[in-house]
Amino acid sequence: MGPFRSRALHRSLRWQTAATAGTVAPVRGESAAVNCRPGCGACCIAISISSPIPGMPRGKPAGVPCVQLRDDMECAIFGRPERPACCSGLRPSDEMCGGDRSHAMTWLARLEQATLPAAENTPHRPP
Repeated sequence: MGPFRSRALHRSLRWQTAATAGTVAPVRGESAAVNCRPGCGACCIAISISSPIPGMPRGKPAGVPCVQLRDDMECAIFGRPERPACCSGLRPSDEMCGGDRSHAMTWLARLEQATLPAAENTPHRPP
């Protein structure tokens, strides 16, 4: 999981945020068209993070819950400077979050797959 992956995911998240500007909103504290679903935490589990996170200095692989994800499925470092930029750049949207947590996990897993470097995105074929 190198810096390329983090940049690719961050670019994709910025694009997604810009492309859905009418429906995307901050998670907390401001008027929002879409807010995080209580008890979801999909974005803290589904995507990989290659930058350091307090408690995970090497980041985290996709599918592994972030150590900062609390039991109530909220981020313990939300709004703090040590929160990775890719997390801060990801905003809830109808497209991403859908009607339930399962939709969000599937959508984010597809985003993760789509932003893999080409070598990692190609299925391994035995010789």
